[in-house]
Amino acid sequence: MKLSDKEWIVLEVLWGTDGCELGEIVEMLKKDTAWSRNTVHTYLTRMEAKGLVFIDKNMNPHIYKAALTKDECQKNERQSFLRRVYKGSTSDMIAAFLKEETITKEEMQKLKNLLDNMEV
Repeated sequence: MKLSDKEWIVLEVLWGTDGCELGEIVEMLKKDTAWSRNTVHTYLTRMEAKGLVFIDKNMNPHIYKAALTKDECQKNERQSFLRRVYKGSTSDMIAAFLKEETITKEEMQKLKNLLDNMEV
C-alpha cells in the first residue's frame, strides 16, 4: 500500500505515541501543518478505512493509534519503489544510487560488510 505524504505526516505523529485523542493529534500536527480539527479527523477516519489507523471507539474520547509500525510502512514503500522503478532489481537500484551520490568510507565499509554477511 502506497502512503500519501499527508498519511506519512499523520503516522509520524502516531508512531511517537501510545495512542492519543484527536485534540492531541491536532496540536502535534500544528507544528507542520495548518490543518483544522475537521481535516485531521477526516484523515484519521479515511486512514482507518485503509487499515492504517486503529480508532478505539470504546474510549471516550476516542483514542487513535497507528495500525502499522513504521518499519512495516517503510518496508512496503521500499518494496513498492523497487518494483515500480527498478522492476525488482535491488542491484540496479543500489548501483543507481551509488553513481549519483557520494558515500563516506565508513558507509562503503558498512555496505561491504552487509554484502559479505548476506546469505544468498
